[in-house]
Amino acid sequence: MLKKVKLKLGFSESEVIKELPQRGLTNPKILEEVNKIIESVKEKGDEALFKYTLKLDGVDLRKTGLKVKDSEISQAYKLVSRDFLKALAVARNRIYAFHSRQIENSWFQFNENNFLGQIVSPLERVGIYVPGGRTVYPSSVLMNAIPAIIAGVNQIAMCTPPDKKGHINPHLLVAAAEVGICEIYKIGGAQAIAALAFGTASIPKVDKITGPGNIYVTLAKKLVTGNVGIDMLAGPSEIAIVADETAHPDFIAADLLSQAEHDIEAMAILIFYQDTIGEKVLRAIDKQLKKIKTHKIAEESLKKNARFFEVDSLEEAMRLVNIIAPEHLELLIKNPFLYLSKVKRAGAIFIGNYTPEVIGDYLAGPNHILPTNGTARFASPLNVSDFLKKTSILFFEEDGIKKLVPYIKVLAEVEGLDAHARSAEIRVRRKK
Repeated sequence: MLKKVKLKLGFSESEVIKELPQRGLTNPKILEEVNKIIESVKEKGDEALFKYTLKLDGVDLRKTGLKVKDSEISQAYKLVSRDFLKALAVARNRIYAFHSRQIENSWFQFNENNFLGQIVSPLERVGIYVPGGRTVYPSSVLMNAIPAIIAGVNQIAMCTPPDKKGHINPHLLVAAAEVGICEIYKIGGAQAIAALAFGTASIPKVDKITGPGNIYVTLAKKLVTGNVGIDMLAGPSEIAIVADETAHPDFIAADLLSQAEHDIEAMAILIFYQDTIGEKVLRAIDKQLKKIKTHKIAEESLKKNARFFEVDSLEEAMRLVNIIAPEHLELLIKNPFLYLSKVKRAGAIFIGNYTPEVIGDYLAGPNHILPTNGTARFASPLNVSDFLKKTSILFFEEDGIKKLVPYIKVLAEVEGLDAHARSAEIRVRRKK
């Protein structure tokens, strides 16, 4: 039975948090195991990668090779359909067009006696992680790689776990090839993150790691942060749907199930203010569950983490959304654009009955690597800026610094930093 919660007018944030599934990365046992893997890779390099890939994936990389060969990529093209290639091309072009609007430029400002500016430059080398296992995500290859390519990154290394025979899914290889990635490694999990972060004899270290993964991958990214940059700490998938009488119950049910089938930890939330909608959606879910292949995972996920929140108005629904800060938000309401400005916290917003979350997963254009676990309060979707760094430029002539020395001296004295004040003063008090 899905959990249904009636929130009274003026509900508090603490009331909402109490009703939500417990989220977060707080598993001490897994954290300890991940740290052990990272330290092993730092110390033993490739040997540790061989060891853990054999232990965890059942693959001997000494026999299959750590790096994907060109011949494997060529063979992959023979194993995918023309329909897949066409769909991939549509997705690539739309994702590229959207992210091209995010390009940032260096800027410079010339004033009397000084020159200031900012140089915007791409990262030199990045690593992208693409999950494997039960399902494969060629869409994640595009979402990771295309913003980096647009930013101007010179080197992109991709890591993804192999199957039991030491092969990478051909759809992943073709997706990588279609965006120009030829440096692909057959490793997954925490060991892949460690290899990218610290480097081994076979894998040069990177400047930043992007891409979602399971809890081992996410905790590994958390532990290597500081030695290397990361995009975010992504948790299980989330969706929140705000619905009124104009919403289609079948659409709502289908969209909730599309998230629930990802993982038993996925969170699916419905927010409504007319009780009949909730009942109709429940009936639609029961009907549709029987028709999907992933019904066992979806059903367990819904029982564990789904929440149906009944509120008193759409205004209260928007307030609830901002407390939850969901990864995906659907507005299936009358006149949704009137309420768009009220949404302050969400990873991506899908508007209207004919904009399902899944269109964003694949080829709408915006990135599907989004902040989860309430981090949409402060974080953004993966974008071109994630692959850029900025360097400040400062130049002052003597007359320029003279005007500012008195202010520098005051601020330095307040902070108790006498040498700071002297560093500025010495330039205008020097002997002629």
